[in-house]
Amino acid sequence: MDRLDLRILDQLQHDASLTNQALAERVGLSPSACLKRVRRLKEQGVIQREVAILAPEALGANLHMVVEVTMTRDDKALYGRFIKEMEAAPEVTQCYQVTGEVDFVLIVSVPNMQCYDRFCDRVLDASDGVHKFRTLISRKRTKFETRLPLDI
Repeated sequence: MDRLDLRILDQLQHDASLTNQALAERVGLSPSACLKRVRRLKEQGVIQREVAILAPEALGANLHMVVEVTMTRDDKALYGRFIKEMEAAPEVTQCYQVTGEVDFVLIVSVPNMQCYDRFCDRVLDASDGVHKFRTLISRKRTKFETRLPLDI
């Protein structure tokens, strides 16, 4: 991957709806060369998918929870099952396996506390591998960024 690839990725992270023509102009390539590079980046899995980022406040009340999860034991198979459970739970928008005092950190988005309680009952309390979890309720989201820093 060279600097042109990184410039393409940077532009697409900012606005994935750019036409190929506009993208090519911004990075200084011909449209055909730009399209070839974008296709290659997709084929290589560098560009995983293109999505729309929604404004939670425009959709009504929404709570963001940071949930620290401690598992019953250090077991690779147990962790694998837990990860699959988190991937299947629509409320879990991010799941990180971490080092330190806890095993996982989740970002959970729900409309209200009743929905969070149902999530806890259905997912966390029902998981045989969860020893305990601690919930931190976000009072205000001051920064949310999907872009990865690129060394351009």
